[in-house]
Amino acid sequence: MLTKTLTVVNPSGLHLRPAGVLSQTAMKFKSDIIIECGEKRIIAKSVLNVMAAGIKCGTEINLICEGEDEAAAMDAMAKAIESGLGEMG
Repeated sequence: MLTKTLTVVNPSGLHLRPAGVLSQTAMKFKSDIIIECGEKRIIAKSVLNVMAAGIKCGTEINLICEGEDEAAAMDAMAKAIESGLGEMG
């Protein structure tokens, strides 16, 4: 199991489009991918769960990847979150 603390940087937080990008990235992997935000544990492969969490810009989250491709999953998910999920640049 791998864990990494990240900060959500895209200006509008995890609304529909970035939540979709995040979930599509998560679905490429066999590993379980969980986002911890405060007391919430969100399954990253569910767009609705990610959106419903209401994670805002500047929020610190813990990303947890567990499974056979957890290292690749962590790398891809961390890069996606750190790059603003397609909303930066």
